[in-house]
Amino acid sequence: MVSLDDAVVARLEKGGKRYEVLVDPELVEQFKSEPDSVELDNLLATDEIWHDARGGERPTEEKIMSAFGTSDLRDCVMTILLKGDIQLTTVQRRQMIADKRQQIITEISRTAIDPRSKAPHPITRIELALDELRWNPDPFLSVERQIKDAISVLKPVIPLSFQTIKLAFRVSGSAYGAVQREVRSDVIKEQWLENGDWAFVVEIPAGMKGEYLSKVAKRDPNTEVKELN
Repeated sequence: MVSLDDAVVARLEKGGKRYEVLVDPELVEQFKSEPDSVELDNLLATDEIWHDARGGERPTEEKIMSAFGTSDLRDCVMTILLKGDIQLTTVQRRQMIADKRQQIITEISRTAIDPRSKAPHPITRIELALDELRWNPDPFLSVERQIKDAISVLKPVIPLSFQTIKLAFRVSGSAYGAVQREVRSDVIKEQWLENGDWAFVVEIPAGMKGEYLSKVAKRDPNTEVKELN
């Protein structure tokens, strides 16, 4: 369960009464769009419906049945999230926006390059551009969903390219396990060489090249790498 300190209040006014649940704000969107993918125990701070979650006032089961037509907790939570509102303090909202904004900026910096220099954009450049544009993310929408929005507002002021590159690596056989764990999701071709070395090719966003080279080199300092055309 999400801790009480990290949970926020989701509230629905119905029949002149307030019905509240304490939820993890990071899971609200996922639960609304794919309810079966979220365990209720992970979404909720308490497995209760409240009239006043902070004050500890709870409705009777009869009141819940009258308001929602069911006493099933999952169904009631879904109704509250779909038809009600999320209650955030100013501090909570600011923190959620700041956290999501930083994640979005970091992801753009990792995956995009400046097509003129072929180098990644520094995080500071992206931050300053978004400040100038006065763009901030929605605290309840996922980072993945909002990256496209951020890119669309950035493109008129910062040239962005999302090219991919292919890198061919050769590492010692003894480093195979450590390296393979780092790169396996990106490997598009691999083979064992006669001398026991492991060769592989990855395809990654161009902006991640430097980070990727460092990641593999940490596992095998003697690695050989070549960028393929």
